[in-house]
Amino acid sequence: MIQLLILADDLTGALDASVPLAARGAKVRVTTRFSPEAALEDPETEVLVAAAETRHLPASAAYETVRHIAAAARRLGIPSLYKKTDSALRGNIGAELTALLDGTGEPALAFLPAFPQMGRCTVGGIHYIHGVPVADSVFGQDPFNPVLHSQVAQRIREQSQAPTHHASAQAPWMGKEGITIFDASCQEDLEQAGAFLQKKHRLHVSAGCAGFGAVLAELLFPEPRLPAPLPRLPRRLLTVCGSLHPATAAQLDQAEQAGFARRRLTPEQKLDPAGWQAGPGARQAHCLLRWIQENPFAIVDSSDPEGASETAAYARKLLAGSGDTPLFVIGGDTLLQCMDALEVYEMEPLRELLPGVVLSRFSFQGSLRYLISKSGGFGKPSLFLELREILFPHTAPAKEVSYGIS
Repeated sequence: MIQLLILADDLTGALDASVPLAARGAKVRVTTRFSPEAALEDPETEVLVAAAETRHLPASAAYETVRHIAAAARRLGIPSLYKKTDSALRGNIGAELTALLDGTGEPALAFLPAFPQMGRCTVGGIHYIHGVPVADSVFGQDPFNPVLHSQVAQRIREQSQAPTHHASAQAPWMGKEGITIFDASCQEDLEQAGAFLQKKHRLHVSAGCAGFGAVLAELLFPEPRLPAPLPRLPRRLLTVCGSLHPATAAQLDQAEQAGFARRRLTPEQKLDPAGWQAGPGARQAHCLLRWIQENPFAIVDSSDPEGASETAAYARKLLAGSGDTPLFVIGGDTLLQCMDALEVYEMEPLRELLPGVVLSRFSFQGSLRYLISKSGGFGKPSLFLELREILFPHTAPAKEVSYGIS
């Protein structure tokens, strides 16, 4: 029976917000095609996660999508709803928080945007990325969703007329109507806020990023069960990257320097997906598949502004030709495109391998396949090396084998 519905604005966020619940043994199902009729199909599901993909929608469309899902959850009798937002305040924050209020009929909502573990903190109502106000950080220059205001209330008011309030240890929330923004500069702050909200019976409708999601998991599932064990994976990893974030660029560069094989797709390959099907493009695709098969740690890099929204058109061909190789996808938009290309609409998160790096599984062509995912802005430059050591201890990539791929 579903105890919690998480509404996420992209697929990587859906996975990293729900994996703490899976780690506590809850049965979690992530879907990119939420429908009220299908929501209760699996009676064993305890946490349902709707990846609504509203980040790039117009504010009005994002509002209607979230309001519809929230209202459906209320009709279905799902006791708790959590609106997962981006930890850097990208997307339709104001519209979606207002939609959660309107869809549930609740007068008040607690919003906890901080993720201290990843360097995202809220102090005095201002959101910081590693000590820098978010509008002055790299997220202020995001090519698709630039964050123009560091004051969280001002960010909300771009799209909402709901009253906003500020809560801190010195000025606790007093149940005012509208949206109350909670400060948090460390994990203990989030835990104290969670305990306070639970005491006030205000956990049934709340919002925030994966940071408070982990606290919510402990509060809603206080007695953890054994999670799914780490599967024994083949010593291979195929990475598909479409993120433009500088953090990801540093990770790819360090991985390549450490011996990971890397191929950068050309603009023509990204902008003309049909070109992979015949003629020179088909030969290039064949060479790429052979290159993947001969390089156990392969990175297909499409991270540049030209054609970035079409980077996953080749996903089915790559995955179908890569055997049981685990797939590592970087970037929320790229992950959604990959899964859509594979006609995969449901996933099960298993565990967090590194902060913000989630291992999941899904069914593809009758077989169980494994997926690793992360947002482009997460992780240290050494992420690939750390991930390799976790999954395949004492394994070093072989020297790259090339098949004349340009």
